[in-house]
Amino acid sequence: MKDSSPETIGAAAELFKAMANPRRLAILLRLSEERACVHDLVRRLDLPQPLVSQHIRVLRTARLIRGERRGREIVYSLADHHVAHIASDALTHVAEEDALRPTGTHT
Repeated sequence: MKDSSPETIGAAAELFKAMANPRRLAILLRLSEERACVHDLVRRLDLPQPLVSQHIRVLRTARLIRGERRGREIVYSLADHHVAHIASDALTHVAEEDALRPTGTHT
């Protein structure tokens, strides 16, 4: 088993907290497909630029994404492949739960 010290568990909880916003999750999923700058994310996700920038700041602080300056722009990418797996696995889990739920029931 991986390190399950209180510090590591706390850090993992902070990671999930940073991902626990639908718009931030959408940004992570988009970046799992390709690198992008803020204006690309604004266009692709149909969100206002200040909002995208705010979410980028949260994701960078949580070390889920990184930015690389290219001229006047910063191109963002996932920090590592684990981030893509976490986001993808969350979607898979939800889809499987929905498929197993009897029609007409809510949780």
